[in-house]
Amino acid sequence: MHAAEVYDYAIVRVVPRVEREEFINAGVILSCQRSGFLQATMALDEARLLAMDPQVDIDTVRRHLSAIVAICAGDEGCGPIARLPYRQRFHWLTARRSAIIQTSPVHTGRCTDAAAALEHIMDRMVRPLP
Repeated sequence: MHAAEVYDYAIVRVVPRVEREEFINAGVILSCQRSGFLQATMALDEARLLAMDPQVDIDTVRRHLSAIVAICAGDEGCGPIARLPYRQRFHWLTARRSAIIQTSPVHTGRCTDAAAALEHIMDRMVRPLP
């Protein structure tokens, strides 16, 4: 059995009208330092987003969320940020900002399988409840 390792994660939020501070959770970024794991998974509920702001540009939101996934994967087509070491990418992506895409504060946990932890957090925090 693998020893549990520490991971950090943040919830990716879409804030269609920043001045109202309303958001929906759209994904998770998870980084595990010991194993070198960095991955983001997204599940945008477009109907909920449009209910919050019927004027939101869904295509732009999709592009921004896809860019986060690509930066986590180290896709060099995403520019110099994608070439940073994985922990620097995590911290860059989770930095506080006032924009349509924001992240929660960073939280810490322990797991034996980072990919499974990512899916668990997606199920609990992002995907619709059963």
